[in-house]
Amino acid sequence: MPSLKTFRTRIASVKSIRKITKAMQMTASSKLRRAQDAAEAARPYAQKMSAVIGNLAGGAKTNVGGPRLLSGTGSDGNHLVIVATADRGLCGGFNTNIVRLAKRHLEMLTQSGKKFRILCVGRKGRDQLKRQYGSYIIDTIDFVGQKTIGFTDADKIAARVLAMFEAGEFDVATIVYSRFQSVMSQVPTAQQLIPAPVDANAAAASYYNYEPGEGEILEDLLPRNIAIQIFRALLENVAGEMGAKMTAMDSATRNAGDVIDRLTLQYNRQRQAMITKELIEIISGAEAL
Repeated sequence: MPSLKTFRTRIASVKSIRKITKAMQMTASSKLRRAQDAAEAARPYAQKMSAVIGNLAGGAKTNVGGPRLLSGTGSDGNHLVIVATADRGLCGGFNTNIVRLAKRHLEMLTQSGKKFRILCVGRKGRDQLKRQYGSYIIDTIDFVGQKTIGFTDADKIAARVLAMFEAGEFDVATIVYSRFQSVMSQVPTAQQLIPAPVDANAAAASYYNYEPGEGEILEDLLPRNIAIQIFRALLENVAGEMGAKMTAMDSATRNAGDVIDRLTLQYNRQRQAMITKELIEIISGAEAL
């Protein structure tokens, strides 16, 4: 059996870990509300942008030579997959679930004979993908040291994606992220960015006459839509990360408490056994006299 000192050392160590996990849980909880509000505020704007593009596409569908961001290049042989994860761990299966969906998407592309390249947004995605798909990763963008993610960050990513598209480096772009649903639930999501997906119902319901023409408006609107959809994905990721971290740290804190209780019980049993043994030795010695 371990000595009493060993038990005391282990109990003190687990108590220190419990303090850390409790502090991380409280920190994630304080950040969650703001992140959740930001994610929920971005959803209507992104959804309305998609609806407007769908409506414009309905009016421009008869035009020849429409925007390539809407109509595509005419091929889908080359893909760009943007894998957006967190930069840090200790948030349960949050990053793993995103990477798992990304791997399924990449395997599907491989089986279909498509070529692909990977742009990682977040270190954890790169760390999990580099072993199997390291040669396909073109770069990693991280936000380590940044307190908040702003629209300018998403705009820079969008500018790079658009530059690659104009250079003919890919035909289809898809972003994989985690959509925040609740503190306990984050849904891994793959969303196509280029060509812009168009809702058939929205495209069919063209209620407005646009001036200038639909094609000219789309030329200006579609690049902005890329930045908006990426920004929404980043905000959803931040909210999901904080929710997953709060849940994981709460579970770790509870588990640490259970370990402390179990170690304390073992410590008391060992201490009682030692006291009983000493008493028996004292009584045996007194009887021998």
